Amino acid sequence: MSALTATIAGVGFWAEGLPDWSAAAAFARGGERPESAPARPSPQLLAPNERRRAPGSVAVALEVAMAACRDAGFDPAALPSIFASTHGDLAITDYMCETLATDATAVSPTKFHNSVHNAAAGYWTIGAGCTEAATAISAFDATFAQGLLEALLQLAAGHPAVLLVAYDTAAAGLLGTVTRSEGLLGAALVLARDGAGPRLHARLADGDAVPGDGPLARHAPANAMAQMLPLFDALASGATRASLRAGPQRQLVVDIAP
Repeated sequence: MSALTATIAGVGFWAEGLPDWSAAAAFARGGERPESAPARPSPQLLAPNERRRAPGSVAVALEVAMAACRDAGFDPAALPSIFASTHGDLAITDYMCETLATDATAVSPTKFHNSVHNAAAGYWTIGAGCTEAATAISAFDATFAQGLLEALLQLAAGHPAVLLVAYDTAAAGLLGTVTRSEGLLGAALVLARDGAGPRLHARLADGDAVPGDGPLARHAPANAMAQMLPLFDALASGATRASLRAGPQRQLVVDIAP
């Protein structure tokens, strides 16, 4: 396939101990960490009561999405969005399965509301007042590459800019015995057809992606969205290429021009 292109207009990032992209980039370049970092994202897009009730998946997705929009100087209400998550919120899914198996009438309406895979996208469009299209994507360990591919295709189809948000949470309960994910991790990119910033050229290719071994990949290797970290390590270090798993024996090769 021909290369798909985009400019990175804005970046958002959150990992345990690295609460924003500035901290993550400094850590990737020199190992520096903030002296104190919040234990959980606190997205200001939500009202205080909703902020306290929001599950970790929603909190980290909204935190990085808003950070990327601020970094880009773009109005969140004007951007179509892609929300990519390998599993959605595994802790809520495990709760739902256990409760349905033991006492189906005891299911929490709030947790049921947050159990759907596009919960974060729904919170985002309501909180940001966005009426543009919102897409939720899951493709197991190729989720980030497929989300990035979707964003690039939307740009190629005519959108001037698009928001890509990727995130995953820790596994819990019995689900944790069959699918592994630890901690909380999220990142977002505002991608534009034109403008200043690093320029991406992405193409699908045969073969397995090169496993990530950069500082960010080593910092959060057990989260299900660690699959995205080779790209963010490359952006932080000034590397010119990243390889992302796009499916069995398929990779999305991303060349980066400053």
